[in-house]
Amino acid sequence: MSIRLTKLTDPDHTASSHRLAWLASGPGGTPVGSAFLRLFSSPGQDHLAELELAVHPAERRNGTGSQLLAAAVAAAGAEGRRRVTAQAEADSSGDLFLSALGFRKVQTMIFSRLALTRVDTVALKEIIRQRHPGFRLEWWDGIVPDERAQTFADSRRAMDDMPMDDADYGKVIWSVDRVRSVARTVEERGDLLHTVTAVREADGAIVGFTELVVPGSRTGDGQHYGTGVLPEHRGLGLGRWMKAEAIRQAIEYHPLLEGLLTDTAASNRPMRAINDEFGYSPTHISLRYQLDL
Repeated sequence: MSIRLTKLTDPDHTASSHRLAWLASGPGGTPVGSAFLRLFSSPGQDHLAELELAVHPAERRNGTGSQLLAAAVAAAGAEGRRRVTAQAEADSSGDLFLSALGFRKVQTMIFSRLALTRVDTVALKEIIRQRHPGFRLEWWDGIVPDERAQTFADSRRAMDDMPMDDADYGKVIWSVDRVRSVARTVEERGDLLHTVTAVREADGAIVGFTELVVPGSRTGDGQHYGTGVLPEHRGLGLGRWMKAEAIRQAIEYHPLLEGLLTDTAASNRPMRAINDEFGYSPTHISLRYQLDL
């Protein structure tokens, strides 16, 4: 079957990236597949491109995916990118496709869900009540308060050394403007960003954080965005403490919320242990692939 590729204009532009897009169509113009290539533009990530590719199940194995991939890879090279990344569920057609076309598997991610009706709230409150001398919990909704903005941006380096295996995420440089921009993006799509932090009482510095996005409807499942503790304060139970408080508030403030979703690198044993303790159950495994140009 003859396949035609049409390059599209994608309006998805942000301060840190933009996308290129292609539509694959068969005879008569029937859409059979698409590809989106996100080009990161922030310093530390501007060597990366991220690919999302889909082909209708009935149209697979006729070269459509290969043509879309070739167009996206060529565009990534023309844009000066050195690496293309992509994700696929384990044992899926995408997993086999990427492996066969030169991508290498660099990371395994475990996706999990916590059913809020099954949370042991008594045990949860006991974790929150445990003292952590020299630290306190603080939280806010939406954009970080001005008086916390700089120390919150500084605390984001807690994610710099999270387990990445062989995956290249680049280096994200966090500033006050960037943390505000992320919160503003969540707000503009109608969702709620809720942040819980661990604060060092001696100087008021934020040393750890956990973020949760709740749908605007306050129903369905919330999504954990990230949990991190600065290296010099690890081993004190702060991550567990913050996450327990975030779960408690999700249950108390959003009673119609059904669950919380999270994804964790298979190699991140400390965070997986926290998730297991709270009752998160694995839902599926996703594989991250890379192609060096």
